[in-house]
Amino acid sequence: MGTSGRTISQQAFDALVAENISDLGMDPEEALEDAVEALTLQGVDLSGIVKCVPGVNRVEDNPVMLSLDGLKKASARLECSEVESSDLDEIVRLFDEIYGFCSSGGENAMIAMRNGGVELLVSICGACRDSSERVLVSGLRALRSILRDFESRQVFWRGDGHKIVMDILKKSSDIPSLLDCGFSVVAVCFVELKIDELFLDILRGQPKDAVPNLYDAIRVILTPDDNRVAASQVYGYARRFAKIGIADALVDVFHQGISSSSLVSACIALKAISVNDEICKSVSSKGGIDVILQCIDDSSEYNNNAVAKTCCSLLSKLAGSDSNKNAIVQKGGLDRLIKLSSRFFDDPSVLQEVMSIIGVLSLRSPENASRAIEAGAGDLAIQAMQKFPVAYQMQRQSCYMIRNLVARNPENRTILLSNGVEKILRRVKASHESCKEAATDALRDLGLDDYNA
Repeated sequence: MGTSGRTISQQAFDALVAENISDLGMDPEEALEDAVEALTLQGVDLSGIVKCVPGVNRVEDNPVMLSLDGLKKASARLECSEVESSDLDEIVRLFDEIYGFCSSGGENAMIAMRNGGVELLVSICGACRDSSERVLVSGLRALRSILRDFESRQVFWRGDGHKIVMDILKKSSDIPSLLDCGFSVVAVCFVELKIDELFLDILRGQPKDAVPNLYDAIRVILTPDDNRVAASQVYGYARRFAKIGIADALVDVFHQGISSSSLVSACIALKAISVNDEICKSVSSKGGIDVILQCIDDSSEYNNNAVAKTCCSLLSKLAGSDSNKNAIVQKGGLDRLIKLSSRFFDDPSVLQEVMSIIGVLSLRSPENASRAIEAGAGDLAIQAMQKFPVAYQMQRQSCYMIRNLVARNPENRTILLSNGVEKILRRVKASHESCKEAATDALRDLGLDDYNA
């Protein structure tokens, strides 16, 4: 969601509707429909415009506008008089209304943003930063609900919203609910804030499940999702986070096992931080591989596919380090992964992650490739590709794994070819355009001369 191209003000839109009535003799509903259609055809972005039928309803009667108007009046009272408990109750009620209208995004969030909602909520949160917890929790939740696009985040930044939220977080390090709401805002509005040490303090000082949005904030900060945050800049953030101990603190979450409601989020956050060989080795030295493998075992026992997928994905990242790769295999990782695949053999998304990590473990490692075949990786690939012919992502990952299993192991080629892998790969190549290159490479590394056929 967000504005793009040409825009129009609410006043100009209302004037156009009025002209359709007065100059062209249209009835009110027709005038509104014509204005919307004409502006849309001209490429005008009408996001956030309140579309009212003249004489039937007014812009001011829109529920979001009513809530904003109430907050403006409450804000004025905050500035000119001593705050009463009833004033705070009213502010909380209005904050909660805004959240209810805008939490799912869409048009209401744009209406709030285009009518000063971001500036208003930032101002009130700033004025109430020393007030009760419930006021700030409601305010930050409402603020997060309307921070939906680049424009709203820019407004937040220009209004010093980042400074106000950081001040609230620093003063609230012992209030989990307030921290959680604050970090939900940080997750969408992070720019160059000195927030790494605060992350670490909260990870060490709060129960691991108390502030789930903290993990999401780390993930978002370490994701180069647009042109404003370069991959090299994100790489620097990740190294800084690891250097001060955030990666180590995230490993501690895994010791709580799959009963932790934050395990999946912590897993994704740790993967985002693990950007180089040094960090990957550090995670292993802190017992990371052991606890991740244990969580994989537990995910199988308790049928938790979300934990299974994210732990396998994290393990793939950590296996980018050759020393970690060997450690995973030595700890029985291949057998444990094959066991996991048996438990989730009806879920191609889990099988995809299992084959991804086995492929990484086998890359440039003939010994690991031999062990993988012995553990049953070849049979897994063939059976899964036969069972899920339309799961193209899993099919492509199977091709990658097969290639790594046979690239330096002629004996593995013989085993897989005798089990019919060629026919399966050719079918995948013909059926899925996105798998064509991967299947061709696998056929070539199997030693087939007509791999391009």
